[in-house]
Amino acid sequence: MTTPARLRLAYVALAAVDTVLAGSARPAAHRWRRITKPMLMPVLAARLATDQEAAGSPLRRSTLAAQGWGWGGDVVLLEEGPRRFAAGAASFGVGHVAYLTGLLARRGRGGPRPRSVATVVAWSLTAPVMARAAARTWRPLGPAVLAYSALLTSVAAATHHLDDSVPADARHLSAAGATLFLLSDSALGTRTFLLRDPSPRWEALVMATYTAGQLLLAEGAARATPRPAT
Repeated sequence: MTTPARLRLAYVALAAVDTVLAGSARPAAHRWRRITKPMLMPVLAARLATDQEAAGSPLRRSTLAAQGWGWGGDVVLLEEGPRRFAAGAASFGVGHVAYLTGLLARRGRGGPRPRSVATVVAWSLTAPVMARAAARTWRPLGPAVLAYSALLTSVAAATHHLDDSVPADARHLSAAGATLFLLSDSALGTRTFLLRDPSPRWEALVMATYTAGQLLLAEGAARATPRPAT
């Protein structure tokens, strides 16, 4: 087994453990998360950085940058509270800018595509509701949530516009990863702003979709080396 494959397996195992811990109501479980959660992005970044076959991928550098900012968000969100949420969203937001920069650099020709349009429409219907709920918790959170969700939605939409020179499996993995990331943040917003006494299972759902989304985005980047012209 190669080093990238071992690191991918380690990430999957770590993500599974952290998801189980996140869904537990026991205080000890959350103390253990101070170890497991901050390890997620470094292990995933090491998987991509050590993959020699991904060296020519146009999405490799931007994905590594996004994972670095994602690590910052993971650490900040180990504690709860409006200001922590805002700081975590800011760190993830910079990561989404990194993802978006890489995706737009490989944007294909053509106008809007149905899946990207559907993603934007879903955002326009749900984001204002979430932003208003966030503002009731702490007023500055309203515009912060709106801006952050717009960035994440832009990333998800951009995955549907990758150039055809990017292999199809990389395009599909990237799109699936961004969609799962979007679902994770929707679950996080629902748990934080819309539910009064959420079950710990909500946090498990957040982490399951988040870790899977980050993995698929990384796998998409690893396989995105353009095909040689024929």
